[in-house]
Amino acid sequence: MAAQPSAAAARSRHQQGGSVSSNEDFGVFDDAKTYYNSDARHTNRYHARSRTYSQNGLVQQFERLGLVEPHRRGSHDESSRPHSRQFLVNVDHTLEMLQEQEDTDRNMQITIEDTGPKVISLRTAQSGGLNRFEIRGTYMLSNLLQELSMAKEFGRTEVILDIGRLNENPVSRLSRLIKDQFWDGLTRRIDASTIEVAAKDPKDWTDDPRPRIYVPHAAPEQLEFYQKVARDRPEIRLDVVQLPEIITPHLVRDMNDKPGLLAVEMESITDPVTGEKTLRGLPFVVPGGRFNELYGWDSYMESLGLLVNDRVDLAKSMVQNFCFCIRHYGKILNATRSYYLCRSQPPFLTDMALRVYEKIKHEPGAIDFLRTAFLAAIKEYYCVWMAEPRLDRQTGLSRYRPEGWGVPPETEASHFVHILEPYAKKHNMTFEQFIRAYNYGEVKEPELDDYFLHDRAVRESGHDTSYRLEKICADLATVDLNSLIYKYEMDIARTIRSVFGDKLTIPAEWCGGSMQPGQVETSAIWDRRWKRRRAAIHKYMWSEEQGMYFDYDTKKQERTNYESCTTFWPLWAGVPDPEKAAKVVKNAVPKFEAQGGLLSGTEESRGPISLERPNRQWDYPYGWAPQQMLAWTGLYRYGYHDLAQRLAYKWLYMITKAFFDFNGVVVEKYDVTRPVDPHRVDAEYGNQGLDFKGVAKEGFGWVNASYVYGLQFVTTEERRALGTLTPWESFERAQQLKEEKLLEALP
Repeated sequence: MAAQPSAAAARSRHQQGGSVSSNEDFGVFDDAKTYYNSDARHTNRYHARSRTYSQNGLVQQFERLGLVEPHRRGSHDESSRPHSRQFLVNVDHTLEMLQEQEDTDRNMQITIEDTGPKVISLRTAQSGGLNRFEIRGTYMLSNLLQELSMAKEFGRTEVILDIGRLNENPVSRLSRLIKDQFWDGLTRRIDASTIEVAAKDPKDWTDDPRPRIYVPHAAPEQLEFYQKVARDRPEIRLDVVQLPEIITPHLVRDMNDKPGLLAVEMESITDPVTGEKTLRGLPFVVPGGRFNELYGWDSYMESLGLLVNDRVDLAKSMVQNFCFCIRHYGKILNATRSYYLCRSQPPFLTDMALRVYEKIKHEPGAIDFLRTAFLAAIKEYYCVWMAEPRLDRQTGLSRYRPEGWGVPPETEASHFVHILEPYAKKHNMTFEQFIRAYNYGEVKEPELDDYFLHDRAVRESGHDTSYRLEKICADLATVDLNSLIYKYEMDIARTIRSVFGDKLTIPAEWCGGSMQPGQVETSAIWDRRWKRRRAAIHKYMWSEEQGMYFDYDTKKQERTNYESCTTFWPLWAGVPDPEKAAKVVKNAVPKFEAQGGLLSGTEESRGPISLERPNRQWDYPYGWAPQQMLAWTGLYRYGYHDLAQRLAYKWLYMITKAFFDFNGVVVEKYDVTRPVDPHRVDAEYGNQGLDFKGVAKEGFGWVNASYVYGLQFVTTEERRALGTLTPWESFERAQQLKEEKLLEALP
């Protein structure tokens, strides 16, 4: 038998200008860096036209030699395999032509709103550029714009582009981008390589903004490291400040004139250039491209997607960063900036750590990783959620109630103009004079104190902002928070019992508040806690009449009536018995289910909106990824698999369709009632993820996660239907018709 050419030989012929099919040697769906950095892929590969073969005696010869007959070419084209078609593309020229002809609104995106002819012809590679093929439709043209934008960024002037990257199934394309590009685009680490950019605070509105990093009192090695960076690079004007051992609200207020980044966990490495020991920051994923600091519950939601995509390294290092924050700052912070030092966010550490542990439990150090995470969670539990001012002693429930003084510094003062101006006039001061005097207690305004107490609490809740919480949040024992703390208590009890031999001793470095070094935690203690909290949740938050969970006002001592999607959080945590879970499904799902998934709240609870009462982004008609993911997981936990699939499908369909129609857009939040452009959100803070040119690089963290996580809930058939942009109602009708035909065929 004749010797077959090796893959290496075939690749060599490619590099020398041969005409072997590229699909055998290069991945059509490689990540952008691999795809566009390859000289072999894009240089000297102008394909000769494929030969045609006569049948005169060739069949017998091929059979005798055991060879496969080449594909036969039709006379009108150089390839009979359209899925493998490739194009010779001049990057700058084609981009210019695309923008001029197809991007009619001149926003560097090609969407269904552009009014161009929606067709462009490209030279085919296998004809050496002689023949042309037409690329048609918004989706393929927007993908062409995106691919060429990436090619240009990698310095390509000419590329050989596979058609598969233009007509790729949208579910596959978005999943691939999330896995191969978006996570990397959102990954940060804080060390010498990034400090100049990361330590600059976009919310530093002082007269002398400069990069600044605050280092914990008990991290001298980091202090020395950053001081060396400042000495070695004086041009960046890095201000390195060591925090005192005790951090108070007054201290945080006084730091607001010099806002800065907070140090997070680092690891010791050997510098590959100098051979010296140094420090490197542990990586973490940020919510969106404009952020450089570690965020609280965003990180947990992102970890759900990271684990699906086998990025255990990132999920693990975010747990380690959280442990660093609890050890040195006392809590998992809203985000790692100085003005967040008094403020936490919804706690998810135990579930996050357990999910990572399941992936790494056979690796060395896995038990130590889990022990550290649970020691941190126990410290957070005692010192944050079960301590003043967050604990309501009468009910035993917890509240979002951060400490702090004055106007929240991370918002521009103009954000509160309508609130503060009357007080400035009352005291005969300018706007700026009043803010300064109020922040430092030179004027007393109890009503204003109360307003900002609740405002800070709303921000700690992560649900900023919502009429559910406005002017009341600090007094609420919320369903969401107490479900999360119940999950802490349950997770800690089970883990101490099953992993740590029913005994976990607390060392001094993980003590705080009233905790004592050497105190022993057993599962029995934590079992009593979750049972007591479950009873309190059902006493104060459960409405038997409405069959839903509601927040409890600890000041008025009554249950509220605001219908929120957080009613599903107890199912995620495992709080209700099956009977109560069934009532939530029966009563809540019809209220919250919309075209694109679950609403954050009902329209009735939100109430009318106007110029004086504008919409809030965590209210109707908006839907958020965390609400979807927790609801799917909770419903699945209680056996409502079909319902979880349906809700996941609707959310995924909405994201896929916006991605398909609007140039690959993936944003922070969606209007789940809008069928055409759900990414258009008319609420405060805009919508992160919209402001890109040519191609989206990061999507948005927890929406990326919700997409790959949600695909785990749907069936293979449902995934195929998503790829063809089939609305849920059409898919459901098709399934019903299929079932009816099967029934008719039965004897």
